[in-house]
Amino acid sequence: MAEPTEADIIQALQNVRDPISGKNVVAAGLIEGIALRGGHVSFAVEVPPERGASSEPLRKLCEDAVSRLPGVLSVTAVLTAHRERNARSPRTPVQAHAHDHPSEDRAATKGVEGVEAIIAVASGKGGVGKSTVAVNLALALSALGLKTGLLDADIYGPSVPRLLAIKDKPRSTGKKLVPIEKFGLKAMSIGFLVEEDKPMIWRGPMVQSAISQMLGDVEWAPLDVLVVDMPPGTGDAQLTLAQRVPLKGAIIVSTPQDLALVDARKGLAMFRKTEVPVLGIVENMSVFVCPHCGHPSHIFGHGGARDMAAQLGCDFLGEIPLVPAIRETSDEGTPIVAKAPNGPEARAFVAIAQRVAEKLTALPARPAPKIVIE
Repeated sequence: MAEPTEADIIQALQNVRDPISGKNVVAAGLIEGIALRGGHVSFAVEVPPERGASSEPLRKLCEDAVSRLPGVLSVTAVLTAHRERNARSPRTPVQAHAHDHPSEDRAATKGVEGVEAIIAVASGKGGVGKSTVAVNLALALSALGLKTGLLDADIYGPSVPRLLAIKDKPRSTGKKLVPIEKFGLKAMSIGFLVEEDKPMIWRGPMVQSAISQMLGDVEWAPLDVLVVDMPPGTGDAQLTLAQRVPLKGAIIVSTPQDLALVDARKGLAMFRKTEVPVLGIVENMSVFVCPHCGHPSHIFGHGGARDMAAQLGCDFLGEIPLVPAIRETSDEGTPIVAKAPNGPEARAFVAIAQRVAEKLTALPARPAPKIVIE
């Protein structure tokens, strides 16, 4: 059966009437960011903020209309309530309320059903190997006997499909998506639902809602720990998780050089400001070991992340070397912990995972905080 086209999706949505404007949802300008891959459809229903949660039935009508198309395997419709900033208004403190993004309410303080702990792997900037660390850390936690999941929260640049060599699309139960299992992990990524080379041209509220739905509308249970591979920086994705999900903790990944450490400090400060415990700092690409002679070279410097951890009063979790094997196995889609679990590189990840597992056991459960942005 041929998969539907974007034109087919738009035509189906034109049969859904917006009760407020009286127009169909396409003509009313409520549909954003249609993405299609192998019969899996995703889009956003964007309403004014005052309509809020009352538009949930409209979101469901849109989802149902598209799901009836021949060739559609799953539909993910996110509801966003976007408030434009008035450039002429004076800056005043704004409190972020759950009803601003109603589709996120399901992932609020009660957490994700059947998931004992959620941890974020973050970095202040891109290019530090955060996704590689997140995937190998998740595999190492699984190797320790923990039931582990991996959520790729980088909507604009998902890496998990390539790192795990996953080309399959998740199936749907009719109510939730089923994560794809690989190397003993349950994994979910927006990259499973859209073509690899298709950009996600989504605004911040759409990103927030997509992340919330990948948490609340995926059959994660049962899991001991869900590792979230965060996008770099301190933007919408990080705030969404920090505010709406009771994160057990965050791990900051940095390389040793000063430029990366400056941004890593910002990431660490953001999690502290949002009352998320920082489990520690990982120094990636710590030392280059020549594959021919075994001589170590500190290309990016050495010990910078350890020193920063000491200065900021947080734990240093360990060092990951810069070796061809980690890059090669990542490019192949068979991460080093899965391909060579007894090698020195994998042991470095397992040592970090052991420290993280110990911290998760010691930390009490925490509610998601209210965030005030000034």
